Amino acid sequence: MNGSGEVNGGGEVNTALEVLKKYWGYDSFRPMQKDIVDAALAGKDVLAILPTGGGKSVCFQVPALMRPGIALVVTPLIALMKDQVQNLVARNIPALSIHMGMTRKEVDLALNNAAYGDFRFLYLSPERLGTELFLRYLGEMEVSFIVVDEAHCISQWGYDFRPDYLKIGELRKALPDVPVIALTATAAPKVADDIMERLCFREKLLIKSGFERPNLSYIVRNSEDKLGQLLNVCRGVAGTGIVYVRNRKRCEELAAFLRSGGISASFYHAGLGAQSRSERQAEWKRGATRVMVCTNAFGMGIDKPDVRFVVHFDVPDSPEAYFQEAGRAGRDGKRSYAVLLWNSSDIRRLRQTASVSFPSLDYVEDVYHKVHIMYGIPYDAGQGMSLKFNIYDFCRKFGLNRSSAYYAIKYIEREGHWTVAEDMEIHTRVMFVVDRTALYDISFPDGRMSVLADALMRNYTGIFSFPVQIDEEHLAGTVGVEVPELRQLLYRMSLEHVIRYIPADHATVILLRENRLAPKNVRLSPERHEMLKASYVERMETMISYVEESDMCRSRFLLAYFGQSESADCGCCDVCRTAASVRRSREKTSVEEMRRSLMSWINEEKGGRYSLDEVRARFDSPASGESGREWLEVLRDLIDEGSVPPYAG
Repeated sequence: MNGSGEVNGGGEVNTALEVLKKYWGYDSFRPMQKDIVDAALAGKDVLAILPTGGGKSVCFQVPALMRPGIALVVTPLIALMKDQVQNLVARNIPALSIHMGMTRKEVDLALNNAAYGDFRFLYLSPERLGTELFLRYLGEMEVSFIVVDEAHCISQWGYDFRPDYLKIGELRKALPDVPVIALTATAAPKVADDIMERLCFREKLLIKSGFERPNLSYIVRNSEDKLGQLLNVCRGVAGTGIVYVRNRKRCEELAAFLRSGGISASFYHAGLGAQSRSERQAEWKRGATRVMVCTNAFGMGIDKPDVRFVVHFDVPDSPEAYFQEAGRAGRDGKRSYAVLLWNSSDIRRLRQTASVSFPSLDYVEDVYHKVHIMYGIPYDAGQGMSLKFNIYDFCRKFGLNRSSAYYAIKYIEREGHWTVAEDMEIHTRVMFVVDRTALYDISFPDGRMSVLADALMRNYTGIFSFPVQIDEEHLAGTVGVEVPELRQLLYRMSLEHVIRYIPADHATVILLRENRLAPKNVRLSPERHEMLKASYVERMETMISYVEESDMCRSRFLLAYFGQSESADCGCCDVCRTAASVRRSREKTSVEEMRRSLMSWINEEKGGRYSLDEVRARFDSPASGESGREWLEVLRDLIDEGSVPPYAG
């Protein structure tokens, strides 16, 4: 195997282009994709920065299919992870995933398959990398590549730093000869350099695509009537759209407002149930819903090429977030619009958010202890526990401001004390609350309950000691019922005080990475706090400068932020269009002045008798203040329309 072809069951070797054609049906790579694939196949560490919709997954999936072994793909987005695994399996490419929410048995089975089965991709959430179970199996795997998706998460300078990503550096040390493919859509130069440092690149190699989106018009509108502007955009631009807002309540209000204005609109946020979110997303993707009003929970991994407009009703707090979200418009290359609405109130709120986002370290430590107190966790205990967490209940119990508490919890995560998984799928769990012998004496009102109780006992060890995760489909098949009926049976058994039934749910989960620390022992670095706050404020002020800018092309502004200094005006943003309008107005004014000047000189001063040489001497000289040969075209027009007589000679 020379690293240049696919290894398959028949021993055949194909080129990268043939692999692309075979599995994805494409005849050619997009710009920069081939460079990234070639670098990876040459065994180089490579950081690829491609804009949203730039086809990042192909950049690691193609080379991974051309080398023996399994690629480890680290990504923080569970929903995207599941989606990619399903897409690979649908293409007959064996892949599997391990993420928070899986039982130890499920993780053990997946790792066993990764080590000893014929799988080509193992997707991992970052918190799994440091577990004893993963490290035990790692030595048995033939790893082809270490792939780091959303690579900006490893940089403390990045807008979405996640401490669990730092474990990838340790993984790299365990596999020093395995090439790294790191990918992100947004990374300023300082962040890109930090990514390569933290991933221990043997030699720094950055490949990035140009970030220009010539079909995307960036429009920024300063308006006190943002609702009216939003309605105008939705009515004025045909096709599918996305409207981003900062909070869930406004999501629902704006969707209702648009519907009242005759716009087909729905809303999407993390507070909705999984089935509801899935249904709404599917309706929007197939065009049954035209406009989706959403928080930033919507959009990751959504491959809908014909989004004609993205509206930001609130100003994002970083250029990275804005660029990524706005970039979801026009992936099919057709004219699309990224509209940002703002007024002075938005700027005030944005600057206030900086202090709320970084509460004092005393407050942060107080929240740390209150979380442990809420779950009755004493000092020197709790490591490895998963806490189903509801911030509304938490703040109500302790009388805390929800925003401040949320940012304190996220800051504690950044310091590495726990991992926060928002919108995590929680599987159904069951525990018997009667002992085994008493169970046989119970007279169930429904004979199927006896069958179900027997199946639970036979299939799940420990079910009399603690709640265990159950496989609803398997149990339903054993009992001979559908899953909804199974859930009804479990619920009725809980009413009979036979079992404790914890139904499936989606919730925020806090995973404790260490035992509870004593007061004043919680590691919270003042220097890091100030550094992160300063970095946040810098990005926020850049975003404010962007919306207030009136002279520099919007596209050039964003490209410069991401380190692309050489770029031309886009010609289609609001700044460029205003400049073009002013230029046309000036040109029109200049022509009118020239017409009046020529008519006055010819008809009044010269009495209608003049030569072309006289006109040239009068109007084609530096002293006249005119430039170029515009006067000749104006003169011809005046003669043609009869405003002045023809010249003599």
